[in-house]
Amino acid sequence: MSSTINLSFLLKSLYQPVEAFEALAKADPSPGRVFFRYSLWLLALPPLFALIGAANFGWRIGAEDPLMMETNSLLVVSVGYFIVLSFGLFSTAIISRWMAATYGASASLGKHVALITIVGAPLAIASIAHLFPDVLVNVLVMIPTMIWSMYLLYKGIPIVLDTPPERGMLMASSLVGWLLVAAVSLLGISMGLWTMGLGPSLGV
Repeated sequence: MSSTINLSFLLKSLYQPVEAFEALAKADPSPGRVFFRYSLWLLALPPLFALIGAANFGWRIGAEDPLMMETNSLLVVSVGYFIVLSFGLFSTAIISRWMAATYGASASLGKHVALITIVGAPLAIASIAHLFPDVLVNVLVMIPTMIWSMYLLYKGIPIVLDTPPERGMLMASSLVGWLLVAAVSLLGISMGLWTMGLGPSLGV
């Protein structure tokens, strides 16, 4: 049933999420297959778009002139971006599986990886906004996309993981809490490392 997870399935999850989730609920995909065939390429989109956009237009973060960076620095940031996204996918899938026992949900790791991949797919696609790395443009694109991803999370957990809707809502809320804590922690760690000189030089 791992063949259920394919590119057309991921696209279908964007406009017919219920049908896609019902199909995934009947499958038992391999986590490795899901990651290397689908998740990996979605994770690569935001760093790639950010690299291209920053190299051509520079980062526009409110200053009059865009912030241009050297190619080596852009590569370091992009690789770090990819590593963080990969860690986020796997850590969220593992924590979701760990929560499964509490909420009476399926413990299949493959289903959790596939579900998190589907939930993150809109964000990966919307990261095309990184091609023009202006803060305002990206905020206007990513905020509604995040709302759609949260909808997919709340809608998908009860169906895919076979748990009652009320438990699914609680589990989804717990995962959102984890993601918020992880995001704030990441910002703090990044600022700390950058202050210590472990980030790329901005030339300012």
